[in-house]
Amino acid sequence: MENQNDYNAEEIFSKALRAGRRTYFFDVRETKAGDYYLTITESKKFTNEDGTFFYKKHKIYLYKEDFAEFNSSLKETCDYIIENKGEEVISEKHDKDFELKKEKSENTEAKKEEKEDEKEEEKDFADVDFENDDE
Repeated sequence: MENQNDYNAEEIFSKALRAGRRTYFFDVRETKAGDYYLTITESKKFTNEDGTFFYKKHKIYLYKEDFAEFNSSLKETCDYIIENKGEEVISEKHDKDFELKKEKSENTEAKKEEKEDEKEEEKDFADVDFENDDE
């Protein structure tokens, strides 16, 4: 019997998606029997203290009989996230403009509070009670 490690599945098709320090690879491979399956690999780049770098990889093997349920579950999960949190990135690690947006938001909130305070002061100032000497 052939050792499983000796068998190197042939790569038929490959698509890469770069996302920051991560790269996702979608590879179509062929089984010994001639059927196709999908591997999804997440590769994440790390840097050693000496400046050299290395990659950590995680791989999922997905076979045709699971495509429909996997695709349905993935779509349902992605739709849930978008419906509940929107498409805007809210993590400072993943949003290059996070600090700028945060600062603008804080400034807008501060200006709003200032305007509300001014309105309160105007209201207090205009709400003067004069005593009537006729009574």
